[in-house]
Amino acid sequence: MTIGVVAAITLFAFEGIAVSTVMPAVAIEFDGLGIYAWAFSAYVACSLVGMVVAGTWCDRDGPRRTMWAGLWVFALGAVAAGLAPGMTLLIVARGVQGLGGGALIVAAYVLVARAYPEDLRPKAFSIMAASWVVPALVGPFIAGWLTDSLSWRLAFLLVPLVLILPALMLRRVLREHDGGTGEPGARGRIPMAFVTAIGLTAAMVAFVRPAGLPLWFDALCLVVGLCLVFAGVRILLPSGTLRLQRGLPTTVVMRGILAGAFFGAEVFIPLALVEQRGLTITVAGLALSVSALGWWMGSYAQGRIPESTDRSSTVRTGALIVAVGLVSLPLCLVPALPPMVCVVSYFVASVGMGLCFPSIAVQTLRLSPVAEQGVNSASLQISDAILSALALGLLGAVHAAAVTRGGATTSTYDAIWWAAAAVALAGAVLAARMKPVSAVPAGAPS
Repeated sequence: MTIGVVAAITLFAFEGIAVSTVMPAVAIEFDGLGIYAWAFSAYVACSLVGMVVAGTWCDRDGPRRTMWAGLWVFALGAVAAGLAPGMTLLIVARGVQGLGGGALIVAAYVLVARAYPEDLRPKAFSIMAASWVVPALVGPFIAGWLTDSLSWRLAFLLVPLVLILPALMLRRVLREHDGGTGEPGARGRIPMAFVTAIGLTAAMVAFVRPAGLPLWFDALCLVVGLCLVFAGVRILLPSGTLRLQRGLPTTVVMRGILAGAFFGAEVFIPLALVEQRGLTITVAGLALSVSALGWWMGSYAQGRIPESTDRSSTVRTGALIVAVGLVSLPLCLVPALPPMVCVVSYFVASVGMGLCFPSIAVQTLRLSPVAEQGVNSASLQISDAILSALALGLLGAVHAAAVTRGGATTSTYDAIWWAAAAVALAGAVLAARMKPVSAVPAGAPS
């Protein structure tokens, strides 16, 4: 099982890191700096639909059909992005990629749940994290070289070729661990996924406003968008999520909080280094290469913690480490310091994420009945998608406003990264609520 899933996740990692590396060049070529964040938010919003469909399919029929659909839709979106004539169609193509990517990652989580007993799941997630190391080390260099020497389009167009090997490797393992309950999924989840994706899109319109729209329209989009998102959360995430109820609800929310903080900060690192410090796309992209190494180190450390151990304290420690890394990112824009000092900050934050994400997954599967592993694995990804999209929208709004006023400055990126650090710090405070009520000592506050 491990080899096939690692191959698929490696493909996923290559593409994600390549996109983060080449997007500054894409936005500059298409004169799309004002809507830069949309290329990431469209992916995240549409991935939500893929996650919900995948969770339902996996519980009902098993992960095989879901994994195949995810891989091929992901590849189709990549080709469409590589052929896009402008920023608008590229954003649409990124949305198609998100549908496939969301399905792929949920199917991978369900495969882990099916193939590994509880005591081996932490190590399984550690292995999955390791599959990001090679793409992170060589991906920025390859994507940057393609952009500087040939064309950024190849970073997208080569995805189907890279897809062939993992597709072949997954055939047998998917047959071995296929099968579901055969029962229909929870009613209303798939339509509500579309409603939530529409809500996220409407909120993004308000956050990163296209030129020419009146202010009242922005306000309307924000109110309607957030109402649709809240309605979706009530159906798509575990009961009690909005109240941050102890146990599974808060565990699921923690995934989104940390994803929003980390990835919201990440997408602006190459852009800031290119714009503010004059680095090339290749060199700026290499700053991202330390992410997977740090993430794997953190994941390896959590893999040595006994599975039966409550993971709330591990996640609290990891969230604090993420906050420390993000709050120090602005040092790379100080003229007296070398710009690549961000490598240290980003590495520290990545170690924290490596501690947190597998621990959150372990806690979620521990609290999930077998018949709900697909739905709850999807809930993790949905939380990730919703809060990442909202974080990208808010941080993108800060950047877009600066571009409108004449261009982003170092203060713009400082504000973005410090806001992300504050979100990670809030996650550290909330992590204690991951512990189920039955595990809280008598007399302790709930």
